[in-house]
Amino acid sequence: MKRAFRWFCGSVLFLALAVTGGALIPSPLMPANASADTAGLRRILVLSGPIHTDIAIPLDDDVRTEFGFLRDAGIPLLHPDARWLIFGWGGRSFYLETPTWSELKPLPVLRALSVDLSVLHVDVAGPFVEPQDAITSFDIDDDGFRRLTEYISESFRREGGETVLIPDISYGPNDRFFEANGYFNALLGCNTWTAGARRSSGLRTGIWNPLPETLDFSLRLYN
Repeated sequence: MKRAFRWFCGSVLFLALAVTGGALIPSPLMPANASADTAGLRRILVLSGPIHTDIAIPLDDDVRTEFGFLRDAGIPLLHPDARWLIFGWGGRSFYLETPTWSELKPLPVLRALSVDLSVLHVDVAGPFVEPQDAITSFDIDDDGFRRLTEYISESFRREGGETVLIPDISYGPNDRFFEANGYFNALLGCNTWTAGARRSSGLRTGIWNPLPETLDFSLRLYN
């Protein structure tokens, strides 16, 4: 019993140190040279929940063109009140079967803790009220924005060159789910995907960010 207790305490301590180190060790290790040109900067948002983060990018004509396939899937990119396009990557079973915490089931949790296929959740939103604790904003240049949208686009799984819509599943009238590239687990999950997206745009994050809190901390610390 004592050995099991020591093993449990050691595992908890190791995990705590790993999470802390993952937030404090920056990636990339050295910052890129900041551009002195502030013209044309684009504002990007990280939306944080208790265990999940999304990325919101501003809806303009270029974004509507690049992600035009979303309109064909039923996402109202042209709605006059739509201001932001929101992307979230996550485990297929947990995402699709747990629209609210009251609908939490054991099997999606088990798959999230092991290995699961992944999906992308896409939604639109109007103006956000800021500031608020759940939203962190950053300004990136055009080149960083291009790399970010490429990262997001490449996260969609394609068959025959076309993205794969998951039919008849959504949280509401304006959102849709798509099959995604990569496998999900608790150690390399939605927040590490968000961190990778941020790094693609030129921002720095901690080297490993499994939790929204550690991702938010490292983003604020290194940017």
